[in-house]
Amino acid sequence: MSQYSSKWIKVSEPAPHVLHIELARGPVNAFCKEFWVAYGKVFDTIVEDGYDVRAAVLSSSFPKIFTAGLDLNDAAAMGNNGTETVTDNARTSLATRKMLLAFQNCIGAPERAPFPVIVALHGHVIGLGVDIIGACDIRYAAANTSFAIKEVDIGLAPDIGSLAFLPKITGNHSLLRELTYTARAFSAMEADKLGLVSKVVPGGRDEVVHEALELAKFIAAKSPIAVTGSKHLITHARDHSVAENLLYTSAWNSAALLTNDISTLLKANAKKKKPNFAPLSVQTALSKL
Repeated sequence: MSQYSSKWIKVSEPAPHVLHIELARGPVNAFCKEFWVAYGKVFDTIVEDGYDVRAAVLSSSFPKIFTAGLDLNDAAAMGNNGTETVTDNARTSLATRKMLLAFQNCIGAPERAPFPVIVALHGHVIGLGVDIIGACDIRYAAANTSFAIKEVDIGLAPDIGSLAFLPKITGNHSLLRELTYTARAFSAMEADKLGLVSKVVPGGRDEVVHEALELAKFIAAKSPIAVTGSKHLITHARDHSVAENLLYTSAWNSAALLTNDISTLLKANAKKKKPNFAPLSVQTALSKL
């Protein structure tokens, strides 16, 4: 998988159709502009290439930390592009907005991917780390994980995803507001109480990555048409009314129900064999004929 790895991101395929994407910018995975651009690009490039991936696990290479968040020493990441000179406040604001939109787009790449992204959390998850995991489908945390929505402590409101995702994907607004306003650290157990994670795994990095990869393997054995359709429709339901989602689902499944995956599954079940589903990408599927 060297074609998808870059300076600070490692990509491997530990099982068929399952990718492991590791953040690897030492010492603490602090995100400079080059890092977050590469992060978004790895997901988008995999999708554009039509690589036959059916589930991915995101983790850190470093056992004691997932990410320390934004690299505060990187001027470009902070929006001033390396200069302190302000010639016009309106133009500076427009440039900052452009940077923020690009930043949000990169961090949101896992949600755009047609395959589920399972994030395996361990160590410290600070600031931007919470933005990152909000865009992932499933969040597992090692028991040693510590979270902090840290932006208030550096004088700003979270602006890359936490305040957009967390009110929609968690169930305790009182606790969410407390954690955001105070910027205090909170444990994996409190993240579970918030509804931010679906599983707390005893141990550290190795244990939670193992659990996440096992889940990814299980999902990857399912119909990719069914899984990608489910992901798309769940995301649509989050942002639309029940009536709107039902109408949208009827349109989506009027096409998706024509898939060969249904007959493939039924035939495999009849023979008590594992089904062999075609890749999502037409180009990839044709190349295997």
